[in-house]
Amino acid sequence: MRSFYKKLSFGILFSLLLFVSLDSVAQTIKVFGIVKDEKGVPLPGVTVTTKQPGRGTTTDTDGKYSISVGAESTLIFRFVGYTIKEVVVGGRKTIDISLLPSSADLGEVIVTGVFDKRTALSSSIAISTLNAAQISKQAPLSAADLLKNIPGVYVTSAIGEIRNSVYSRGVSGTSDGGAGYYYVSLQEDGLPVSNVTFGNWGPDYFLRPDATLGKLEAVRGGTSSILGNNAPGGIFNYISKTGGSKFSGEFRAKYGLEGDGHNPFYRGDLDLGGPLNSDGSLTYNLGGFYRYAIGAKDPGYAFNKGGQVKGNILKKYKTGSIKFYLKYLNDHNGFYQYTPTTLDYKPAPGFTPRSSEDPRAFKSPYQFEGQTKFFNPENLIHSIDRTIGVTLIQHLDSSLTFNNAIKYSYKTADWNTTTLVSPLAMDNLITYAALGLLGRQGTYSFTDAVTGAKLGNVTSQSGFDYTVSNSNFPGGNIQQNSLFIQPFFVNLNRSKEIIDQASLTKTLKNMSFTFGGFYAHSDVHAYSGTAGFGLGTMVNQPHPVSVTLTSPAGQVYQLTSPENVFQQGGGGFTENKATQNQLAFFLGHNWQILPNLNLDYGVRFETLHINGFAGSSIVNPKSADPTYGGADNNPLTVYDNYGGSPGTHYDFNKTVNTFSYSAGLNYELSSHMSVYSRFSSGRKAPDLTVYFAANTPFTSSNLSVQAQKIIQAEIGLKISDRNYGLFITPFYSNLSHVPNIQLFVNADNMTNYNPPVQYESVRTFGLELESKIDFTKNFNVRAVATFQNSKATHYTTWVPNANGPADDQLISYSGNKQDNSPNIIVNVTPAYNAGRFYSFLSWQYLGQRQFGVSNTFKIPGYSQFNLGTGYDFNKKLQLGFNVNNLLNTYGIAAFNRPGDFFTLLTAANYTREQYEADKKANRIASAVGIQPRAYYLTLTYKF
Repeated sequence: MRSFYKKLSFGILFSLLLFVSLDSVAQTIKVFGIVKDEKGVPLPGVTVTTKQPGRGTTTDTDGKYSISVGAESTLIFRFVGYTIKEVVVGGRKTIDISLLPSSADLGEVIVTGVFDKRTALSSSIAISTLNAAQISKQAPLSAADLLKNIPGVYVTSAIGEIRNSVYSRGVSGTSDGGAGYYYVSLQEDGLPVSNVTFGNWGPDYFLRPDATLGKLEAVRGGTSSILGNNAPGGIFNYISKTGGSKFSGEFRAKYGLEGDGHNPFYRGDLDLGGPLNSDGSLTYNLGGFYRYAIGAKDPGYAFNKGGQVKGNILKKYKTGSIKFYLKYLNDHNGFYQYTPTTLDYKPAPGFTPRSSEDPRAFKSPYQFEGQTKFFNPENLIHSIDRTIGVTLIQHLDSSLTFNNAIKYSYKTADWNTTTLVSPLAMDNLITYAALGLLGRQGTYSFTDAVTGAKLGNVTSQSGFDYTVSNSNFPGGNIQQNSLFIQPFFVNLNRSKEIIDQASLTKTLKNMSFTFGGFYAHSDVHAYSGTAGFGLGTMVNQPHPVSVTLTSPAGQVYQLTSPENVFQQGGGGFTENKATQNQLAFFLGHNWQILPNLNLDYGVRFETLHINGFAGSSIVNPKSADPTYGGADNNPLTVYDNYGGSPGTHYDFNKTVNTFSYSAGLNYELSSHMSVYSRFSSGRKAPDLTVYFAANTPFTSSNLSVQAQKIIQAEIGLKISDRNYGLFITPFYSNLSHVPNIQLFVNADNMTNYNPPVQYESVRTFGLELESKIDFTKNFNVRAVATFQNSKATHYTTWVPNANGPADDQLISYSGNKQDNSPNIIVNVTPAYNAGRFYSFLSWQYLGQRQFGVSNTFKIPGYSQFNLGTGYDFNKKLQLGFNVNNLLNTYGIAAFNRPGDFFTLLTAANYTREQYEADKKANRIASAVGIQPRAYYLTLTYKF
């Protein structure tokens, strides 16, 4: 290994010396001009580059540009939705041009996933872009929602604004909302939003698209292995606007009705920008948003409330530019729970797609580090992001450019919410064991805390048998004698990060070299625990339930608190700490072999060093003692007999080294058509979830951290013409060495154990399509589609039996289709524009997916239609109207097997025979459906 590092270091040093020592001298002049559309209106954001690899620039808000080029160079002007135009400089210092409308989006210059700025047509990667104008006409529910416009990307955003899942080309080891960006990098202005992920912490907690968003660039696979931060699956870069040479601004006021027209939505966006000095070399941009929304499912309080402020100051000078930026986000967000659903994939009787299973707002005390805090569901997940950064572009000479982007952030995410709301049988011994009530004889009385109605009694003669009487539990069609369990989770997560990426690019006559480095230091402090849990009636907006126990001697024990909370204070908090240092070096070579043939390749060496500890907690040992008085010294108030104390800290100190490479070849058949091919080998090191789970003697001593391997191959055909654009990409991916970590219960039904870890691999073949066609001057159609087939080439898993690890069975599902991987993803949008009026109808289709790698059954596909229309009263005032999920479809985004809370924990072992029996008996399952129909009216004023 040492010899390898020496060779790698020597190679990097040699390359640096090579391209720093080489230089090309050419006579340069500075060209000025203005770019307008066919109506004479200036076009901001037009990309201006030279025909050979070199510098580039963009037009400002007045359509003006300036660029230093060779006297005989050819300038290329590109802008999304317009034809590409090439102009020979010929010694001229002023060149004004106009561009004509076009369907081609492939001529725009991109900065994400390439070693130098170049057009999508001339690059050997699969990249898609969305500009501010395209984004503003939509009504996205989250940052992830915008990615549904990108082929090859699977997005589930039904759960809400955050905790979404995004992956590309079948490269996914999880569909859980807590780790939905495991293989991809969600970036803002070229740097990761968050460089760490772990359970219930992801980058979309801290990213919100608003009026300050200028552009989205999305790379699938390809050079992500080299230019992504431990993210070989893809890079999604949300690029902010910067100010122009004249003051301008935009204000958006949006009013909506979500939940099929029942729940109000209010939002305001603002974006301002302009010069700070007379020559326009110093500009600013400032904006943000505030939003207050009840949500698609009304829990009785706002489900999304808060906003952000973003700003940047950009200084352009003769040899480069420097940008300072900051962001402050302060937002509260919930995520939607599973709705009782039939096995015919319809909401169960008594429920609708807008039914809420969340607890009502209340305050309940719990102890944390010796202090009394209060759990309140109305606080939801409270995310705060404080970020400040600097981006420098410095041209050291005409062919040598240094880029550096650095930022510091302090992020927090405090949870006061519930999860896995599901039925809990009141006549089941396991229920009372979980409640810590085994052995307590008497009559349990259940009362609706809102109406005062008696729901039923449960009598236990021995303390281990349970008989229901006077049953009036609602939701009997879902599960008899049951209530919803609502665990009250508390997570207090903190992360301080410094992220820096630097690169040095040497441009020669027909090639360029890029040497870069990436460094990130993250300090993470995470507490997790419960503040207890509640029981709720199985109805829309569940009523809290009060529970008492009357002993044979007539003593009445209050099992729930005045806030109707069981086990107030939970079982104590676990504390996890980690310091993650990530260092990477990458080298890229771009070679224009012929005027129409380009080769690029790159390598990346990355090392992640993680040290810290995983904590455990100790449940109060007196909690099950009937004579224990708890916090108030009263044995009759059982709810406060809980809590706990910190347990053992299990230290970890691990390093993972990875090496990735990628190479691509692009051949331009003409100025409107090219083909490319690429092969990539990437690595994915484990995230912090693996380390924080090592909190027992067994898991700590057997902690193994190994990188997963992702092989990807792709070829592509790109066509860009005046009336149409087409991008066809067949691809192959193979994800291997994915750990399958399982947790089972020992024969004592109290302690847990982990069976030996199994490692899996998944293979995917697929085809991506992206196109836009102008059928007439006023009518066009944009379409993206993905067709894929994912198979678990190796998959083995343990099935637990009755006697602990002694009789566990290892079974194989190798050869089965990969679960939760849709075979078809389609988004087709016909649009009509006539003068000041525009309209579009988007059809989104998600194909069927397997439930579980056992292929128990197929979750059906579904269609969703979104309507948008608007009118421009003048250049300043616009009115838009959107309807999401026009037909109010109940599409299944996630699914859980029938059964109660404890049954759901074994969903991975759900068999075909069990499914058929459940279907025959008309048992009720649960699902997360796509969000019901919503209406939005947006008034935009530009100035």
